[in-house]
Amino acid sequence: MFDTLTDSFKNAIGKIRFHDDEKALKKATAELKKSLLKADVHHKVVKDLISSVELETKKNGVGKDNFLKALQDKLTDILTIEGAPKGFTFASKPPTVVLMIGLQGSGKTTTTGKLAYFLKEQKKKKVLVVAADLQRLAAVEQLRQITSQIDVDLVADENAKPTEIVKRGLKKAEDELYDVVLIDTAGRLAIDDELMDELAEVKKVANPDELFYVADAMTGQDAVRTAQTFKDKIGITGVILTKFDGDSKGGVALGLTQQVGVPLRFIGAGEKMPDLEQFIPDRIVSRLMGAGDVESLAEKAAAAIDPKEAKRMTQKIKKGQFNFNDFLDQMEQMKKLGSMKSIMGMIPGMGNMAKQIGDMDLENSDEIKMIKAMVSSMTPKERENPDLLNNTRKRRLAAGSGLSQMQVNRQLKQFKSAAKMAKKMSGKGGMKQMQDMMKQMQGGGGFPGMTR
Repeated sequence: MFDTLTDSFKNAIGKIRFHDDEKALKKATAELKKSLLKADVHHKVVKDLISSVELETKKNGVGKDNFLKALQDKLTDILTIEGAPKGFTFASKPPTVVLMIGLQGSGKTTTTGKLAYFLKEQKKKKVLVVAADLQRLAAVEQLRQITSQIDVDLVADENAKPTEIVKRGLKKAEDELYDVVLIDTAGRLAIDDELMDELAEVKKVANPDELFYVADAMTGQDAVRTAQTFKDKIGITGVILTKFDGDSKGGVALGLTQQVGVPLRFIGAGEKMPDLEQFIPDRIVSRLMGAGDVESLAEKAAAAIDPKEAKRMTQKIKKGQFNFNDFLDQMEQMKKLGSMKSIMGMIPGMGNMAKQIGDMDLENSDEIKMIKAMVSSMTPKERENPDLLNNTRKRRLAAGSGLSQMQVNRQLKQFKSAAKMAKKMSGKGGMKQMQDMMKQMQGGGGFPGMTR
């Protein structure tokens, strides 16, 4: 997600090999400046970052560790607004009312669904979505499909005025004790008076606790300029950057907070509902430095995985009893964690692997589709006990799943190998083996001297 920026920092740090080498420091900051500008970080932000890092490094003595610490501290400072909320904060008295605003095409409606999913799954809140975007004909239907998919309630009526819909939604939220109300508002292809007047009316009726401006990361510095305009005309409390996975540069995220004066609260890092991540400065800096984000990964995992189920599964793996029903259950759990690229980016030292994975869709890969087709052709007993699968049964599986018998044999062999490996890893010293394996695959880890 931050590939270009992380590479820029890594290359700059690699230039400083010796203590008290000011020439190397100059070379490192010059390269960093060039890389950041190329990554679409605003020139004023780059200038401030470079001068601060140089000054702080010289003050403490030129060296890799001091340069790294100065860089970490300044990046955290750039991404932080003192006293501003991080991620999502709830009103003291529910429901927390959030107005989702932005230009048409920024991904506002999808992001409303993702935020609803995040609040329901990770925060365990009762969420109501209000469809107040009546300018774009497909917006209400899109929200119907999304809310149905994630099992969240919706208030919608294409024939009512936006203010009427909002009033209706707020009354329902009060009467039925919802924790959060997300209001999807109209957007336009460009900022105009009509749009601003409508948003002002909706804002007056909604009296929101939060106004989230949704911006397309792929528009670069235009996202910053339009955020500033919305802040001046309507007022915003935070920004959500969408399509960040499609923006290989990522520089807009680095300067937006300082330029607009409002915190970046979330980042959309994929197409699926779980692919919305809280933007918490110290965690983001950790990822930028290549050291992952264990806290966010743990939060996602805790929300997605039932502890009792996890314990039961661990016991089965230890006993070598992992079967195809367990495999399907695990696939459902994995879907809740979001894209593989995003997950790998959160694991310390696995940034390079995240790059190699790219946009791989684990759920829809050919291999997974093949396994699912094969499992669907099994009887309940065969799923529970794969050892029952003799040649006759394998021929039936091949015919039922549209695979060749050779493909069935290969998939079954791979499944058995994976189950054995899982059993081995769950035993004494298994985690150490896993870490050693990861190090070999990565040729190391995060940046040397990276502190957490």
